[in-house]
Amino acid sequence: MHVKRGDTVIVISGKDKGKKGKILKVLPKENKVIVEGINMVTKHMKARGPNQPGGIIRTEGAIYASKVMYYCEKDKKGVRVGRKLLEDGKKVRVCKKCGEILDK
Repeated sequence: MHVKRGDTVIVISGKDKGKKGKILKVLPKENKVIVEGINMVTKHMKARGPNQPGGIIRTEGAIYASKVMYYCEKDKKGVRVGRKLLEDGKKVRVCKKCGEILDK
């Protein structure tokens, strides 16, 4: 996938278009990601004992990975991600706009 957990992304389509958030979880088999504060859904939770009360809980839902782009801090916008092979044989992700290495 073009994004990893911990990346800052921007949503490019749907009801949350233009919002930025950090990726909390990546689901590669489903080609989906869960982004912090994006696609909020309500869940009705049943009480599970005295320390876990029930109620209506708002949580993030999964969205397709094709609806998000990596957000480059240097360019201040969503960018495409490319791959580059370094001299030491390590494969890293790079920003297509500015050429900055994204993997630290």
